[in-house]
Amino acid sequence: MTEVPGDAIKLPGGRMTDGVVRVNDSVRRPASDSSEFVAALLQAFEQCEFDGAPKYLGQVDGMDILSFLPGEVPERFQVWEDNQVAAAGALLRAMHDATRGSELAGRFPVVCHHDVGPNNAVFVDGLPSAWIDFDFAAPGSPLEDFGYAAWTWCIASKCAVPVERQAEQVKILADAYGLQGPERGAVIDAILEQQARNARFWAELMASPDTAPAGPDVLASRIEWSRRELAFTAANRSVFENALA
Repeated sequence: MTEVPGDAIKLPGGRMTDGVVRVNDSVRRPASDSSEFVAALLQAFEQCEFDGAPKYLGQVDGMDILSFLPGEVPERFQVWEDNQVAAAGALLRAMHDATRGSELAGRFPVVCHHDVGPNNAVFVDGLPSAWIDFDFAAPGSPLEDFGYAAWTWCIASKCAVPVERQAEQVKILADAYGLQGPERGAVIDAILEQQARNARFWAELMASPDTAPAGPDVLASRIEWSRRELAFTAANRSVFENALA
């Protein structure tokens, strides 16, 4: 049975993992099937001096122990400034480069975080400086993470920001990441794929209510949101593609 120290401070957030707490300068998370891979990934980051992620400190009483990263983690998606979007793109590229060609990436180009939204970024002095919550990390294509980042950092269907301005920020993200050539031309497909995948992810959880991390109404709202965002992106595809070109 997992034991939580008496001086633990419960940390907010976390749509999938409950019971995450801070103890002094460490964060403790319930161990899971992904613990071994995440531990190896964080240790690889440390070895190659990528400091945009927590350090893995071990496991005690069924809890993975990570270093605590000071800063702010946004509770909600919002409109970001250009320098914040650019910093997110550069940080994503640095994370990918830290695993490019590694044993952990295997036959894939990199290890992907698979949830690089602003809600999983630690902000310092107003800029994203690190990623947290690597539960879904796995080998993959850089465009998997980039597509999700472009959506969650730059695009919103229910937003007063004109779609042309949203497209400009997708370009800023791509430029900061250093995306070039054929991959740049596949960005919109990558965004649409992540939006569709997100809708399917929450739908699959709704099909198993006994183990779902939220109630049916919450899951339904996340499915509806993902589908609405997909429709918005598809309808404005040419605007986004013109900005990237």
